[in-house]
Amino acid sequence: MTAATGAQPPSTVPTSRQRLPYEVWVLVAAGFVIAIGFGVVAPALPTFAASFDVGVTAASVIVSVFAGMRLLFAPVSGRLVAFFGERPIYIVGLLIVAVATGVCAFAQSYWQLLLFRSLAGTGSTMFTVSAVALLIRVTPPALRGRASGLWSTGFLLGNIAGPLVGSGLVEVSLRTPFLVYGATLVLAAALAWLLLRRSRLAAPERGDGQPAVTVRSALRHPTYRATLASNFAFGWTVFGVRVSLVPLFVAAVLHRSEGLAGISLSVFAVGNASLLILSGRLADARGRRPVVLAGLAVSALGTTALGFTHELWTFLAASLVAGLGAGLVSPPQSAAVADIVGARGRGGPVLAGFQMAADVGAILGPLAAGLIADSLSYPAAFALTGAMSLLAMLFWWRAPETLPSAGGATEHAAEDASPECGRLDEGPEVPTGESPGANSRLTGR
Repeated sequence: MTAATGAQPPSTVPTSRQRLPYEVWVLVAAGFVIAIGFGVVAPALPTFAASFDVGVTAASVIVSVFAGMRLLFAPVSGRLVAFFGERPIYIVGLLIVAVATGVCAFAQSYWQLLLFRSLAGTGSTMFTVSAVALLIRVTPPALRGRASGLWSTGFLLGNIAGPLVGSGLVEVSLRTPFLVYGATLVLAAALAWLLLRRSRLAAPERGDGQPAVTVRSALRHPTYRATLASNFAFGWTVFGVRVSLVPLFVAAVLHRSEGLAGISLSVFAVGNASLLILSGRLADARGRRPVVLAGLAVSALGTTALGFTHELWTFLAASLVAGLGAGLVSPPQSAAVADIVGARGRGGPVLAGFQMAADVGAILGPLAAGLIADSLSYPAAFALTGAMSLLAMLFWWRAPETLPSAGGATEHAAEDASPECGRLDEGPEVPTGESPGANSRLTGR
């Protein structure tokens, strides 16, 4: 299948000679800038919420509401990407989050902060869905694991630097990090606009008769269901509990300042970033499934151990192990979704569904863990979080491999798995925001 620009199919070129297009590197650089800002805010967010005289659960809601708006707006974002293209939605989404985050610095009450974080969540899902869709479209199938690893590495390197900066900023003011995050997002939007505005690969595709990949058809694929389970656990752990509960655990159990929370986030990010590129290469060479299974096991171990630490060194060691597990999981599960969608599959709703799984985890994780920490203990809260990764392992254990064959990329891998998962067009329709007349089969047969 030819690329959008009419070039030869990526699969005709040996994998060792293929190179990632510069558009991937632009997305990696922009992700790095975005992540620096997010890392700056992460140590301050739950503490800033608690400064309005609310409890652990209410402070955790500030994290969950951001993910909640991402979840609610994800189907709309998928359709916006399909209608306007990835580039404009990516840039507009970044600017929305920049403005909404900047005004958080001027919140005078808990409810104002809640409102501003909600608005930021709508922009966040716009730039996330569009970035992933663009990454899939411009990357050769045989390099999807590596591209996902690099993109995740950009975010994680930013998350290493960001909390270190944020830890210093919170000592000055709890409001300053929000202004810094807003500024970094404006910088990322400007970077993306300047470097992608004349890109042929990133240009919106014209209609070519290729059928849309719907959530209904993708759900017939066991591996897509496995990616939903692992991304749910990933969101619960990484985007939810790590941000909301770890800073509170540092203060309540370890009796340390907020600065240690920022250091622990950076240690987690170091472990994560150290394996992302290796994980992507392993996923392209050995397959998606074994790498995800290993990562989920390591993540469960490190996350559970966090709640049972009482010394600084054991706490940081557990943070590092949890980060290593997350680094193993992210690239192969993203590559598996890309295999199912295909480079020309127009699978915006499928990508949105994958993102929504993480957002559901990021919503439920802080709420459930916060309630358990309040009513039982922090060890119980972290043990529940680790159990989410073990549950995801059960789905991946039975999932078929989607890695494209060496002789040629297999687009729409769900078709190949039809003997294992039944007909692709059977089962109830899943609400995705698509019209009833939209194509419902993955292959258009």
